Amino acid sequence: MPSLLIADDHPLFRAALHRAAIDAVDDLQIIETDAFYGVMEMIEQQEIDLLLLDLNMPGNHGLAGLAAIRAAKPGLAIIIVSANEELSVVRRAFDLGAAGYLPKSSGVADLREALQTVLEGEPWLPPGLRAAVAGAPGCPGDALLADRLASLTPQQYKVLDLVAQGLLNKQIADRMGIQLRTVKAHMTHIMERLGVRNRTQAIRVLHEFGISEPARIIGMGDGDAPSSG
Repeated sequence: MPSLLIADDHPLFRAALHRAAIDAVDDLQIIETDAFYGVMEMIEQQEIDLLLLDLNMPGNHGLAGLAAIRAAKPGLAIIIVSANEELSVVRRAFDLGAAGYLPKSSGVADLREALQTVLEGEPWLPPGLRAAVAGAPGCPGDALLADRLASLTPQQYKVLDLVAQGLLNKQIADRMGIQLRTVKAHMTHIMERLGVRNRTQAIRVLHEFGISEPARIIGMGDGDAPSSG
C-alpha cells in the first residue's frame, strides 16, 4: 500500500488534497502535517513513498526545505504544491530533485495524473508548462548551496530556521528544550558546513532559496483544485 504525506498549513486545502488523493489512488495510506518540522519528523519515523510539499508553510524557506528533505531522504518522491507558477521557480525545484510540480490552480484531474505518474517513477508537470520549463534557465549556484544545506542535520536546520526568524540563542534553547551550549555548538557546526563566518551570512543561504508566494485563494471542486495562496 503506497503512503502519501500531505504537508500544507491550510486546513481546507489539505483536506481537499486528501479527498482528491483517495479518489486518485486505490489503497492509499495518507498522513498529514501542517508544519515543515512535522515533515522532517515523519519521514524519519515512517516509510513514506510520496510527499506533497507546500513551499510556503511554517519552518520552510521556499526551496530550502526541498533541498533539506532530499538530503535526509534521497529516495523520497516529492511533488511541490505551490501557488507560484514562475518558470524559474519550477525549473529550480526540478534541479533540486523534485519529482513533480503541481500549481495550486490545477484541477483534480491534474492531481490524479500527478500522483499516478510520480508513483510510477516518472516526473510530472502540467502539460502547459512542460516546454516552457524545459527552456527556462537554471540557477548555477543552487547546487552548491543545496549541498551545503544538505550537510545540516534536521536539528541544525531547525536552529538555522529559528535564527532566521530573529531568535537569540537563549530563545532558541528555550524553544527547542535544549541547553544554551548545545545551541552554540549547533551554530558553530552550521557556519562551518555552510562555509560562512556569521549568523547573517548563514541566514542569507536560506534567503537564496526563498520565493514569493502569490496571495490568492481558489476553492477545490470536482473539476478545479482549490487553491490557497
